[in-house]
Amino acid sequence: MAKVFAKVFTDVLATIRVPLAGLILLAGANISAAAAGFRSPESLVRNVYAYYGDRSSNLSSGLPRDADTLRQFFDPSLREAWRSLGKPPYDFLVQSPTWKLGAISVSILRKQFDKTYVAVAFENQGRAVTMNFILVNGAGGWLICDVESPHDSLRAFLAQYRD
Repeated sequence: MAKVFAKVFTDVLATIRVPLAGLILLAGANISAAAAGFRSPESLVRNVYAYYGDRSSNLSSGLPRDADTLRQFFDPSLREAWRSLGKPPYDFLVQSPTWKLGAISVSILRKQFDKTYVAVAFENQGRAVTMNFILVNGAGGWLICDVESPHDSLRAFLAQYRD
């Protein structure tokens, strides 16, 4: 009886081994996809401003324009515009050609359908700056759809200074 049970158990195990391995691989792929990008709107905005340090390294010289950064931060509709930005007179995200940022305040203004509006306030070289980020939650996490200053939007700015 034990030999029959062992044979049946072995046959069942051999039958489900390949599909089970496939399910495990799919589950692992979904976990890694979910871990990509930013998990919250606040973390996305804070990570944008983490690039605005004292310019002592590449990680503190403003938001880069490389493909990995574009995928990580921007909605597909903004990626090419950010990459092809020519010589703008100032960095839109800090509203100045130079920066020395003070403490950054981040708060969610509202959630509306598929977009979340995040208010950001900080001082840049002693001057108060306020911005509103419009974010969407995509398959890879939160992405920037647009950014509004009191006088302009990132989309309009990028269109104006395109190469």
